[in-house]
Amino acid sequence: MKAPLFAIAIASAFAVAGCETQNQTQATLAGAATGAAIGGLTSGSVGGALIGGATGAVAGNLIGRVADSQNDCYYRDAAGRRYVAACPS
Repeated sequence: MKAPLFAIAIASAFAVAGCETQNQTQATLAGAATGAAIGGLTSGSVGGALIGGATGAVAGNLIGRVADSQNDCYYRDAAGRRYVAACPS
């Protein structure tokens, strides 16, 4: 019972990390693993591990996005459209 649920959790983490940068992928997987460990240890159940893993994956993904966008600036063109580009050095 635990093996199929763990496989689903891992597959979900990889699905979330499918179209991301290396930082986002690593942060997502690290967050999922840490969240699953904490959730499983604190609740003593597979369900707690799954919820912890999902929460950790989301948090890790957001942390990875912030790490990737540190050198990005937001600009507006003449038409008022917002876009992201590298900040001037």
